[in-house]
Amino acid sequence: MAIGKGAYLKAITSSRLGSSRILDRTMEGSTPPSVFVGSWNYPKVYAGPLIAPIREECGIMDTPEAWIPAGWSQEDILSCRLDLVRGKRVCDVTRVDDPDACRLQEIALSAGSVESQALFSETPVGTSFSEEHTPFGPSAHLVEFEAESSRFEPHLEQCYYDSDLTASEAVLELYREGVPFSSIQKALSVGALGTGGRRRMVPTRWSITACDTTLADRFLSRVRQNRLIDTVRVHEFSSLNNHYAVILLPTPWQYEWMEAFLHIRGNEELLFSDHEEFRGKKGYSCVGGCYYSCKMAVLEGLERDGVQAGAIVLREARKGYIPMGVFNVRENVRQAMLQPFREFEDLPSALADVSMRMTLPMERFINESTVLKSQFRAKQTTLDLFTGSQKKCTCSPSDPDDSTLRERAPVIPYQSNTIR
Repeated sequence: MAIGKGAYLKAITSSRLGSSRILDRTMEGSTPPSVFVGSWNYPKVYAGPLIAPIREECGIMDTPEAWIPAGWSQEDILSCRLDLVRGKRVCDVTRVDDPDACRLQEIALSAGSVESQALFSETPVGTSFSEEHTPFGPSAHLVEFEAESSRFEPHLEQCYYDSDLTASEAVLELYREGVPFSSIQKALSVGALGTGGRRRMVPTRWSITACDTTLADRFLSRVRQNRLIDTVRVHEFSSLNNHYAVILLPTPWQYEWMEAFLHIRGNEELLFSDHEEFRGKKGYSCVGGCYYSCKMAVLEGLERDGVQAGAIVLREARKGYIPMGVFNVRENVRQAMLQPFREFEDLPSALADVSMRMTLPMERFINESTVLKSQFRAKQTTLDLFTGSQKKCTCSPSDPDDSTLRERAPVIPYQSNTIR
């Protein structure tokens, strides 16, 4: 019987260990700043801060945008994230003026780490891994929690006090001002954005997808007005035991996401996919939040370059991979879109080139794909023509050599200010 994606990813993380630190019911440290709002039992959910057992600046622990540019490995990320302890209390998402909610808002809006003290009802235990959110370490119910006063990030503070600004408008405004995605998402999650009487706390994983979707929709409205590219382009990037290939087609906007999980638990080769046409997608994607994170990153790149294209994104998660949240997809695809593209006269040539750096045979992706098969039908191209294609790409001399792309692709610091 075929295993679903959710069950498969849960099985991957079932044997992971938590923080190596010895904990008790009391804790002194700092929050990066970081908060987590659960979704179970919505609208009365568990919410609270994530606290690091150190009394110093630790913002990097909750800034996923910085990890790949800093050269962090998967183990580097897990090492710091599993030291974060989650405190939680039951909160009504509609009561954003409740003292607990206000304290979380103050944390989420902070410009830097906040010294904190916590008393738990029991010793924190466990870990949390998810395809949607970044991992964290032990958790326990909060009895008491105190945090030092701190300065707010100026742009977040402005949106917080502007009760006439809708949540979507606030997300777009903050992005324009260069506020990191992770900071925008946390502010939305704790109910710090939106028009006065309609503010709500939003579960963390929902707020991530909401921010991705809000930004993607704005990018798409602009991209649809841009000129079409006139050749097939390929962007690629690898990190964190993943390889990503973004194939851009000279067509109006259409999008397909395909992800393969290869030999992570044994000899399995699992492939999941979803797609949309020019008018977009109705309903929530069957592959989860990664669909929207990737879509946002691709559209961001197209908007920045002033072009329109169809996009097919191939992902391979390889041996050693651990689910660490959709930041993995968003930030890797952002990096891919910043790499110099390779240019091809036709789709079979592009696929033949990409296949040299993929583990799974390209035929598997084609058989799973809706967009690729439609492109072959439209061009009356057969799979035999693809497998026989030996055309070379028209790379410029400065582009990375194909054989070493996976190791040598440079990491480029990301600037989030393309929305006008």
